[in-house]
Amino acid sequence: MSWSLLFVALVAEDAPAPARFLDITEQAGIRFTHVNGASGKKYLPETMGSGCAFFDFDSDGDQDILLVNSMTWPGAPAGRSATPALYRNKGNGTFEDATKGSGLDRSVYGMGVATSDYDADGDPDVYLTALGPNVLLRNEGGGKFTDVTAAAGVGDAGFGSSAAWLDYDKDSDLDLFVLNYVQWSRETDIYCSLDGKTKSYCTPESYGGASPVLYRNEGKGKFVNVTQESGLHNPRGKGLGVAVFDFDEDGHLDLAVANDTQPNNLYKNNGGTFTDIGVLAGIAFSESGVARGAMGIDAGDYDGSGRQSLVIGNFSNEMISLYHNEGRGFFIDAAPVSEMGRASLLTLAFGAFFFDFDLDGLLDIFVANGHVENAIQAVQPRVTYAQPPHLFRNLGQGRFRDAVKEVGPELGRPVVARGAAHGDIDGDGDLDLLVTTNGGRAYLYRNDLQTPASWVGFRLRGTSSNRDGIGARIRVTAGGKTQTSMVKSSSGYLSQSQLPLVFGLGKSTAVDNVEILWPSGATQTVSNPAPGRIHVVEEIR
Repeated sequence: MSWSLLFVALVAEDAPAPARFLDITEQAGIRFTHVNGASGKKYLPETMGSGCAFFDFDSDGDQDILLVNSMTWPGAPAGRSATPALYRNKGNGTFEDATKGSGLDRSVYGMGVATSDYDADGDPDVYLTALGPNVLLRNEGGGKFTDVTAAAGVGDAGFGSSAAWLDYDKDSDLDLFVLNYVQWSRETDIYCSLDGKTKSYCTPESYGGASPVLYRNEGKGKFVNVTQESGLHNPRGKGLGVAVFDFDEDGHLDLAVANDTQPNNLYKNNGGTFTDIGVLAGIAFSESGVARGAMGIDAGDYDGSGRQSLVIGNFSNEMISLYHNEGRGFFIDAAPVSEMGRASLLTLAFGAFFFDFDLDGLLDIFVANGHVENAIQAVQPRVTYAQPPHLFRNLGQGRFRDAVKEVGPELGRPVVARGAAHGDIDGDGDLDLLVTTNGGRAYLYRNDLQTPASWVGFRLRGTSSNRDGIGARIRVTAGGKTQTSMVKSSSGYLSQSQLPLVFGLGKSTAVDNVEILWPSGATQTVSNPAPGRIHVVEEIR
């Protein structure tokens, strides 16, 4: 490399991030506090919640917000009442609380959320995972939701965590994949101690695993449990995060599961049944052959290869994983040799996902951090309970830099974070952030680009495919660069980001080509879509 090229490269890496994230929680009208029920008994579920979602529940084109809540334990002294919170986007930068009378105003010990229009009636429905049973709420329109769990047959009674909607069998309707964490109840709670004197939260090794569940959509609002025959029964699993993607590009949706202290799974879809190839693929263990404390997970094409790689958030002292998809069914963890690995060594990562925060056409990574034990610093002085997040800016060629200190002081404040999601709340194209904290507030951060960048977005409407187009892949070519992304219902940890896909175009002012690969197998081209707006694309039969 010549000295002039080296100087240009160094200047590019030292340039500040071209965006600021502002905490607009209060001014936007978001007033939510997570209730975990903690009262000194140190029950394991108290450390885990909760999730959040961006979704357009009233179909007006604006991204609304759902915040999952837990509750006080039965028999405990009466505390603050706790229900999930539904906030309607008013379209003027503020939200109104639409929870009361919605059907979501119900107390469950909630964990996660996944939304989709599973019955194809035009309204997105809500699935809440919980310390069992889970709940399916059908959107009736008009801000009303009806509990159809029993009729649908999807009320799994385990320790639910993340869930995802997908059409695994390519029959054009959405099926439901649900993770369970461990086998725990108040009656079987175990005494653990960090100092040998006082009770602390037990690690998951103390409890037996729990299998995920796959529900096949039979139509007419009915589902059937097909976990055993599909090959997904895994009683040793301790699943916390799931990524739905097509890692081998064979047209069948695969499942990557982040397990806490158990080997991660990569379930290859054989066309209706699954085979776990996590060990062979290289994502099951760390480089030293150890199963890590994996939490959140997401898939994305961060290097423009056309293949989806994986990011996984892990426990403190383990660093996050960035499994690069090498093709041929093999992944290599690129984090240990990058700044990403060093920066994340002491943090405990929950929510973790790909998104292009600066709209330069390269997928960046957001990681929400926070420990599970409030007394951790007494035994590990370098590890804190509240922790700042990571915002890894993609510099290209596989390089990332933690830019959280460059985007303003508000995003980088230490919190005890859990769930996180991204969505464009104000229609300006750049993706805003929603972060939940355990036993604390939720935070809404508005993304204000400092350097203008072009963008284009797509909201899909399936006809032969499922109505949301979940599982569709979109390829956008602009300025000589091709980006590939997939519509998905779950990302990170217990959470869901917006369904419409946004592609950053950087300085490009025109889109050369857009190709949509629908779940039905159809390929559709969108000609000359104008930048700076979300395009609604209906599948051509």
